[in-house]
Amino acid sequence: MKRELLKFLRCPKSGHFLELEETNVDYENKTDLTNDIENGWLVSEDKQHRYPIRDGIPRFVPELNYADSFGMQWNHFSKTQLDSHSGHAISANRFWEATAWNPEEMKECWVLDVGCGSGRFAEIALNAGAQVVALDYSSAVDACYDNLKQHPNLHVVQGDIYTLPFSPESFHYVYSLGVLQHTPNVAKAFAALPYMVMSGGRLCVDCYEKSFKNRMLPKYWLRPLTKRIAKPQLFSRLKRLVPVLLIFSRTLGCVPVIGKLLKRMVPVADYKNILPLSKRQLREWALLDTFDWLSPEYDSPQTSKRLRLWFEESGLDGIEVLKAGHLVGRGQKV
Repeated sequence: MKRELLKFLRCPKSGHFLELEETNVDYENKTDLTNDIENGWLVSEDKQHRYPIRDGIPRFVPELNYADSFGMQWNHFSKTQLDSHSGHAISANRFWEATAWNPEEMKECWVLDVGCGSGRFAEIALNAGAQVVALDYSSAVDACYDNLKQHPNLHVVQGDIYTLPFSPESFHYVYSLGVLQHTPNVAKAFAALPYMVMSGGRLCVDCYEKSFKNRMLPKYWLRPLTKRIAKPQLFSRLKRLVPVLLIFSRTLGCVPVIGKLLKRMVPVADYKNILPLSKRQLREWALLDTFDWLSPEYDSPQTSKRLRLWFEESGLDGIEVLKAGHLVGRGQKV
């Protein structure tokens, strides 16, 4: 953890400022007081709450939580969706299309990434020169930190979207992409985000769209069963099944007229002819996203009407709700 992050951090339980207690530091001789804090404690001003800093990351959540599957997922596929690893601008294209932000204006601004995973979108904001606070509820923060720690403007935090451990109105930009639908209460999760945006700042979220067509996807009638399977066991099964399902998907896709419809009924993420990936990458992305479909505890798509209502109730200006791959909402704080 970098010391400059401390000015933004607040106790998520009391809202008080946090004081730093470092370990292995000779305070009398002021030695080892570097900018980076590997291990220590953050203590609320009233001394009622303590939070560990472990391996350079302040941690405000229990070790075991509903996002365990995402921690497993992003630590296993820690580099899969990073543009710097795939060699393609897949994450960058999604980020800029969703946000419509100007990368030049983001330089040196403070940006909050809520639900960072292993850092696919944080990498894009970092490359734009922003000071990025990458937050996730799961142990995916460890993968994010390991992937992007070479960036001096990276700050990684393990925290809860419902009780964000930051001072309100701290960030010029806040985004949460591919996250909200996987929280227990999507409306409450969204409501926490506008408070983090400073006056004149911008907010962008995206989520799965709720529609009859999408509800017919096989992941929605399989997930009530698959989410009950132990995550390592489910992953092991999918590792064997996904190559077979990909063959099945592509065979059905060749059927004249109805091939595209039939292909949708196969429970596998098949990106052939959709993303510019190699055969090996197509298999890897298929396993990653199929696991992502079937393992989460929560998956609640939203309508454009509801998403727009949330933005309006938050008092944001310049609201846009549109389809950009996912259902996207964006706005600016007055």
